[in-house]
Amino acid sequence: MESSSSGVSYKKADASYFEKRHLSRYAGVWSLWALGVGAVVSGHFSGWNFGFATGGWGGMLVAGIIIAIMYLGLTFSIAEMSPALPHTGAAYSFARTAMGPWGGFVTGLCENVEYVLTPAVIVTFITAYVNTILGLDPVYSPLLWVFFYAVFLSLNIFGLELSFKVTLVITLISLGVLVFFWVSAIPNMDFSRWALNIGVGPDGKAIELPEGNGDWFPFGISGVLATLPFAVWLFLAIEQLPLAAEESVDPKRDMPKGIILGIITLMVSAFMIVLLNPSLPGVGAFHLGSALEPLLDGFKAVYGDSGVVVLGLVALTGLIASFHTILYAQGRQIYSLSRAGYFPTALSITHSKFRTPHIAMLTGAGTGLAVMLVIWFALGAEQGGSVIGAVLLNMAVFGAMFSYIMQAISFILLRKNLPNIERPFRSPLGIPGAVLTIIIACVTLIYQVQDPNFSKGVMWVAVWFAVAIAYFALIGRHKLILSPEEEFALEHKEKAVAAAAARA
Repeated sequence: MESSSSGVSYKKADASYFEKRHLSRYAGVWSLWALGVGAVVSGHFSGWNFGFATGGWGGMLVAGIIIAIMYLGLTFSIAEMSPALPHTGAAYSFARTAMGPWGGFVTGLCENVEYVLTPAVIVTFITAYVNTILGLDPVYSPLLWVFFYAVFLSLNIFGLELSFKVTLVITLISLGVLVFFWVSAIPNMDFSRWALNIGVGPDGKAIELPEGNGDWFPFGISGVLATLPFAVWLFLAIEQLPLAAEESVDPKRDMPKGIILGIITLMVSAFMIVLLNPSLPGVGAFHLGSALEPLLDGFKAVYGDSGVVVLGLVALTGLIASFHTILYAQGRQIYSLSRAGYFPTALSITHSKFRTPHIAMLTGAGTGLAVMLVIWFALGAEQGGSVIGAVLLNMAVFGAMFSYIMQAISFILLRKNLPNIERPFRSPLGIPGAVLTIIIACVTLIYQVQDPNFSKGVMWVAVWFAVAIAYFALIGRHKLILSPEEEFALEHKEKAVAAAAARA
């Protein structure tokens, strides 16, 4: 079957094709909530705090509010689209229906970069914590990477029920750790003295104010805007939730609830951590502007150094939660593009017993691990370790921002071109919310460009895209399969064309 307008070819697969790619349904509202919150929660443990060095406390707060608005627009848009198009493809599925095969594929590629590389970044953070706690030589870090990948891939592969139970438990533990920190920090906080201890030096960079009581916005409005990329870490990856659509018991009812509960949870947690972590004596916003373990520093400020091993293990929980849940998303994202023929179809075969996309998960994890090892051995242990964190993180955020823009555009086009599809949930923010998402994502990208590591990341994303698009142009577009996402898009395109002809 040809689609001449977009230059792609389809074939209708038989029942055996989909039987080999069968997924099981298990997830309810709270499993979906845990999947969304668990993916993000590591960003409340570390990473976000670098924004103090560019914006001060007030700059970090306002940047967080702006990014929260962007994610509200995005998540409400997704909460409308995911039950209307309840397929594993998620972002690719939305864009495919709204913008055709090429739009769907490019959007899928943006998410692919994010979900393959984000676990790689997180596992370097996990390894750094473990090295510190156990006093291990960082030269052996690659062995720990392989170990953590092996453990959490196994938990994801050997059964959907096991994977979601682990996700729920570890997400609850991570949130419990954060709540315990808030309760511990509140009696000890001294906001004006420590959270406002950043001034501006002669070179325009942050300096420490020994007595605190500085300005809320030491770097002005430009500091707020420069802090946007760091505030993204407070919410990054909540958008992965619709990838569980075909493993949800009732996606039309539960998916919107899971997404909305997830973003509300994260907004409360983000505000509490931004307020309390820098307000502790001996910590402060200036120190946190360059701290690798901000939550651990906060715990040590309250409880001292005596229990550093236990506190370090406690602080690891958020990183582990995000690592586990994003590995899940990585597998489903590759699976959906493969099942439809955009990627080689062998990647979407599911495990005969556990019905999980094990080949997709192993391939995605192997790709991320290979990238890490190439950097590590090419540059040496010390330099390679820092480059992995900086460059891969920027690549992941770059892919994420572009996928947000594409998903918001998809929402607008679906509202305009397919007004009559069943929408069990409608975004209260509507098209204005999607437009705000696009604007804020574009501004964030502009300020991310100022990071010197960003250009390196963009270069490698461009290589990634060039290889994938060349494969699709030469091979993939001639081998597309009528998967659920593709059938839905083609069916509604025909209806839209027929309706337009009737109006004419």
